[in-house]
Amino acid sequence: MIILASKSPRREELLKKLCAEFKIVGCDAAELETSSNPRELAIKNARLKAETVAQNFPDDTVIGADTIVVLNGEIFGKPHGETGAFEMLRTLSGKKHEVITGLAIVTGGKTFTAAEVTEVFFGEMTDAEIWEYVKTGEPLDKSGSYALQGGAAKFIEKINGDWSNVVGLPLFRLRMLAKSAGINF
Repeated sequence: MIILASKSPRREELLKKLCAEFKIVGCDAAELETSSNPRELAIKNARLKAETVAQNFPDDTVIGADTIVVLNGEIFGKPHGETGAFEMLRTLSGKKHEVITGLAIVTGGKTFTAAEVTEVFFGEMTDAEIWEYVKTGEPLDKSGSYALQGGAAKFIEKINGDWSNVVGLPLFRLRMLAKSAGINF
């Protein structure tokens, strides 16, 4: 059985595009929040989630993922309340940043990891536009305080890379990682 170690409905919806049958097991492991290497941080957190869940399901295949937003080396995780979301979006306004998702697959006692990086270009946003979006509540549980597939779509000028990575589960990279682990979806 394949297990997604995530409570994210967005990751669940994306995984359905690769795999018809899987189950969800949320992981409440405390994520690392800082690192000098954002890519490695995303991988470490994905690995932490997958390996924590795999302890209780040793005969199954467990997938973990962690998505972060990075601007000029600064890591933007989930915001601390509405003010935190406003400040993050204000900082991202008019700039290019990276979305990095770390992936981990635990199967047969081994862990396989990878990461995907996508560039996202935000157009300029006014304070009023940012507050209007923040007040929807959508940004409050998202890395970088926005959802590509939601209300933030109107702020995104363009992306370079995998759109599903920005949503939280890079499908192509996950499929390639699964193949390297001997799993065919």
